[in-house]
Amino acid sequence: MKISNEFTVSASPDEAWKLLMDLEQVVPLMPGASYLGQDGEDFLGKVKIKVGPVTSEFGGKARFLSRDDTLRRALVSASGKEARGSGNASATITLAVHEAGENNSRVTVDTDMQIVGKLAQFGSGMIQQVSEKLLAQFVERLEAKIAGTGEEPETAPGVAASGARAVAKPVAAVQSEPEPIDLLDLAGGGALLKYG
Repeated sequence: MKISNEFTVSASPDEAWKLLMDLEQVVPLMPGASYLGQDGEDFLGKVKIKVGPVTSEFGGKARFLSRDDTLRRALVSASGKEARGSGNASATITLAVHEAGENNSRVTVDTDMQIVGKLAQFGSGMIQQVSEKLLAQFVERLEAKIAGTGEEPETAPGVAASGARAVAKPVAAVQSEPEPIDLLDLAGGGALLKYG
């Protein structure tokens, strides 16, 4: 299934590109997603999805297959598997940032995706509709981050905002769990009930 999206952000192409390539900063802006770290060239994360009363969690990884900082274009391979179940998904994503007027950027995202399991039953039309709504939420959060009004993660106790430690013993920062993506809500409620 192929999905093409585009959006505009209030940042220069270089600023937008720099932020979009910082997956540690960008992944938490995606609804239902958490960034879990990096293992070699793989960026690790998870996504929570809710259909009615059932919540599923997908663990996954993404990797840059190619990245051109001059042309501001990247090719990403991503895959994920349902933690408890047989569902899985994989995608190849082409991302490009273009100039769109003074201090604005147009971002194009072309995704070639394969889905297996219960989510595949929803069909490409429903998945396209849900992806557009998720993208709108992501862009809103991205704009807030660019404007400096987005929620910043709290600094761990004993760590100054500059990153300097006030105490010698290490303390891990607490990261809040994101709300799961509610597919029933995004797809218009009853439209998905027949797939339950």
